[in-house]
Amino acid sequence: MVTTRVNPFLSGNFAPVEKEITSSTLQVKGQLPSHLSGMFVRNGPNPQWEPIGQYHWFDGDGMLHGVRISNGKATYCNRYVQTKKWQVEHEAGKAICSGLLELQPKNHSESVSRNTANTALIWHGGQLLALWEGGAPHAIRVPDLETIGEHTYNGKLASAFTAHPKVDPKTGEMMFFGYSFAFPYLQYSVVSAEGELLRTVPIDIPQPVMMHDFAITQNYTIFMDLPMTFSRERMQTGKPLIMFEPDKPSRFGIVPRFGDNSNIQWFESPACYVFHTLNAYEDGDEVVLVACRMSSSTVLGSDDSQSDPEADIPRLHKWQFNLSTGKVSEEMLDDVASEFPRINENLLGYKTRYGYTAKSAQSSLPLFEGIIKYDLNTGQFETHKYGQGRYGGEAVFVPCPGATAEDDGWLVTFVYDTSEDVSELVVVNAQDITGEPVAQVLLPQRVPYGFHGAWISEEQLRGSL
Repeated sequence: MVTTRVNPFLSGNFAPVEKEITSSTLQVKGQLPSHLSGMFVRNGPNPQWEPIGQYHWFDGDGMLHGVRISNGKATYCNRYVQTKKWQVEHEAGKAICSGLLELQPKNHSESVSRNTANTALIWHGGQLLALWEGGAPHAIRVPDLETIGEHTYNGKLASAFTAHPKVDPKTGEMMFFGYSFAFPYLQYSVVSAEGELLRTVPIDIPQPVMMHDFAITQNYTIFMDLPMTFSRERMQTGKPLIMFEPDKPSRFGIVPRFGDNSNIQWFESPACYVFHTLNAYEDGDEVVLVACRMSSSTVLGSDDSQSDPEADIPRLHKWQFNLSTGKVSEEMLDDVASEFPRINENLLGYKTRYGYTAKSAQSSLPLFEGIIKYDLNTGQFETHKYGQGRYGGEAVFVPCPGATAEDDGWLVTFVYDTSEDVSELVVVNAQDITGEPVAQVLLPQRVPYGFHGAWISEEQLRGSL
């Protein structure tokens, strides 16, 4: 008897949902805070058709799930990001583009962009953008989550656009980068608070790498040239196009915000990979970076010779880069595996006391069983647990209006209950992380596991473009 292996990213709560719905009659367990007002939106992969060939979790079409909260009540809607890829495949009634794991693309028209806009979200310049690091962002109308179209900064966008741009909370400037197979392998851009693309400069790195995230401080931008490399030559020998090379060092480049190759300073440390940074800040002559570090990664491909038992296990680490001496130190802050780090973004790029990560479950799949709150001053941490058979994702910090304490606010995320086959929006008091959720919003349909979310305040919703 021949058995067909089920792709784990197309089954269970990784499986896509078929309907786009709007619902205004949501049941709430507990009580939504009266002054919690705005919209939580989360992005993630949701293939609209049966995929071609091998499917990777990163391949699915972008789908936004949004919960709007006002006056203690909540509404829900979900919408596809209608990229050019989505539109072409929607009209064809089938998948046309194959995914990351296909060495030779199947039935793929080179004229169709693979941009799925499925990874993250950013609010900037009065606009919500859905992001995918291989192409342009897509502008999204709120609160209905309808797609406006590609956002190219009046045609000035000259590179791909990272899934993790950074907005300085004090100046309003947004920094982003784009990486490429072709030279220049890395380009760096700054956007004004009003949404004008001010400048783009190339940053020299030796070869193309997958650079998923970066960091900013008050005065600097930090790039991570890590050994997750692209190689067409390697692919022609039957090995992965994207692969971690453990014999190469990690390089961190620190450049003034409006700097370029002439004043970037590079630091080397042992090989590692970082998908997501928590934050960075300046401390005297040092720039400090906090991020979830893996000793290596097989997420997008590996050589059979790789046998790192610690591969793909992210743990919170801290790097200190001395701009005067050129020295770098690296320290593990916790041996508990966790990912999707977030902070109170009113302090992004400045020293924070608290950080929040999604606690990994004991699973071969990317499942998260709770939220860890780190006190970065004392080294202590506390954990909120979702409960048996309940798994969540990235927890977004929502500051309480008028708050003076850094952790005065809520952590918001989607949680899926495997025994009940239902999804909830869970709201946790960040100052009482080990306590029960203050509210659980029962959602009208299952929300598949996804990637990154954003909180859009009521003020931002009213002022949206």
